[in-house]
This record gives sequence, structure tokens and C-alpha cells, in this order.
Amino acid sequence: MAQSTSSTLNASPRDPDGSRATRRLRREGQVPGVLYGGEGEPVSFSVDGRELRAALHASGAVVDLVVGGTSEPAVLKDAQRHPVRGEMTHVDFVRVNLNVAIQAVVPLIVVGAEESPGIVEGGVVDQPIREVNVEALPNEIPESIEISAAGLNIGETAPLSAAVVPPGVTLLDEADLVVVSMLAPRLEVEETIEEETALIGDEGAPAEGASDEGDGGDGGGDESGGESGDDAG
Repeated sequence: MAQSTSSTLNASPRDPDGSRATRRLRREGQVPGVLYGGEGEPVSFSVDGRELRAALHASGAVVDLVVGGTSEPAVLKDAQRHPVRGEMTHVDFVRVNLNVAIQAVVPLIVVGAEESPGIVEGGVVDQPIREVNVEALPNEIPESIEISAAGLNIGETAPLSAAVVPPGVTLLDEADLVVVSMLAPRLEVEETIEEETALIGDEGAPAEGASDEGDGGDGGGDESGGESGDDAG
């Protein structure tokens, strides 16, 4: 579980005004952004989209953002994306002090599931929580937090407290939060539902011949009444 190490991201200063210029930058593969926070003034910049993706993927939390020859440690605060293509269309970075802890969201990775008794028996791993909140110094924010499912049997769960947390990192979410479950095989669940549905259908159906017997009983009553009337007459 590697900790993040900062990488350099070179950006160019840009005029914060002008939507036409922003659209031109995007057509050229550039992503407009702004750097703010700390003791400095907000700085507008543009950065190559491919370099941006590579830097964020490699560094984890912190990047050395270089704008106009000035390098400052920063973390991604927000990213706007195209609703169809999914590519980043604008980014916000915030300055950080490498000596002051920050909060971040990191992926939660399940490991060892293939070795678990539950998987051997045909179980299915369910992971309702895929990200966790942590606090650490900027350069100690891990790229991910791992939790093992190697010992889970069908029907068992793993809480967040079972995750492996690097030194200097604090988990901010509840320790008893269930983050991994070993479910019964889907086929068994589907068969059980089908069986229960069939039983309910059988219990709710009328007994065979019940309708015919009821009709026959009514008819018999009419015939009896007719005979009594003839005798009386």
C-alpha cells in the first residue's frame, strides 16, 4: 500500500475572463483551472489534459503545481467533467502546507477474496463502501486503504476497523461500519425466491373441484325444493 509522493504538473497562466478563450483551450486539449487557498492569491491556469490525468494518477493526493515558474504543493479540490465524454473540463486546486494534516477521500480496496472460504463455497463478495475518509499529512495520504476478505465465510462481514491503515493515517469513518460482506450464491437466492413464490401460489389457489362441487350443491338444492313442491301439491 504505497503512500502518495508528489509529482510535478506544469501549467500555464491564463486570463480568468472570457468564455471564448476557455472553449478554445478545451478544443486544444487543455483543461482550465484555478489554484487558491493558503496565503496566496487565486491563480488561473490551463494544463494539458493528458499531463493532468497522469499527474493525478501517479501522485495520489499532492502535486507540485508549477504556474508561471512558481511551484506550490497543492491537492485537487474539485473536478468538473463533461456529462457525456467524462473528460475533465475544469479543475480546482488548493494550496497545502506539507506540515499540516489534511482530510481526503481514498479508495477502499478488498484483497484476498479469492482465498476466502466463502468464495470457495460459491459465495459473492459485496462491497457497499468503496471510499473512506482519512486524515494525514499531505504527503502521507495513501493512494488506497486495503481490507482483507480472506477469512470470510458465507454470511460474514468485515467492519472498517479491520482495514490496514498506514502509520500517521487516521480513519474518520465509523470503525464498525460494514464495508465487505460475503453473500450466499446468487443461484441459491434465486431458487429460494422461486420456491417461495411457488408455495404462495399453491396455497392461494382454490382446491381442485371446489367450484364444481359448489355448483352441484346448489343444483341439488333446487331439485330437492322442486320435489317437495310436487309432493305438497
